[in-house]
Amino acid sequence: MVSHAWCRALCAGLYPGAPRRLQGWGSAAFSFRSSTKAVGLLDADVYGPSIPKMMNLKGNPELSPKNLMRPLKNYGIACMSMGFLVEETTPVVWRGLMVMSAIEKLLRQVDWGQLDYLVIDMPPGTGDVQLSISQNIPVTGAVIVSTPQDIALLDARKGAEMFRKVHVPVLGLIQNMSVFQCPKCKHETHIFGADGVRDLAKTLGLDVLGDIPLHVNIRETCDTGQPIVISQPQSDMAKAYLRITTEIVNRLPTPPA
Repeated sequence: MVSHAWCRALCAGLYPGAPRRLQGWGSAAFSFRSSTKAVGLLDADVYGPSIPKMMNLKGNPELSPKNLMRPLKNYGIACMSMGFLVEETTPVVWRGLMVMSAIEKLLRQVDWGQLDYLVIDMPPGTGDVQLSISQNIPVTGAVIVSTPQDIALLDARKGAEMFRKVHVPVLGLIQNMSVFQCPKCKHETHIFGADGVRDLAKTLGLDVLGDIPLHVNIRETCDTGQPIVISQPQSDMAKAYLRITTEIVNRLPTPPA
């Protein structure tokens, strides 16, 4: 359970087509913490949890005296994931009801402590996970993440419409893997398209919160569990995460006094 009286829960819906993940959710979560706020990161992708690797965390959660799971922590971020509860190579082969039960446990049977923000990394789609979260806790806002390619944008639009139907405010869209710059000649290539997310945002009447480039350093720091905002804080990539975080925070309601 989240014991803080005012914890902003942020759902991040991912719709990036072929590449599934926003590159570096650890960086995104740490960007919230950099403003001296207490941050939790919930990996709600039951079938393909990736937060343990991205945050360089292994092991099983300990239990509190109240029999609640204690999140694992790294870089000052409290993390909970199905990846802490099953072996890394073990597939989770569950039907919808079991997935919904698992999500409820990750939300309700975890001693999150006092949080200012709970960032929820959700899998692609508009199914059981998304509905379970939106129906179980008050969600302050959702962020849609997509590459600019047409195939990904089809699902991204459905995601935004789904959140609207369950009365979760959509704070904006993030254009993931927006551009690739050749490390030798510096030529920029829009591998997945140039402005697809911006065009979709205009159609939906939403804002684009920022762009994350396709860069080898982001990939490498994700794979080694060293978020780029920590390992390379002065880099342009780290600054991109920080700018996006600022945009998100500016759109959140002010907590009650």
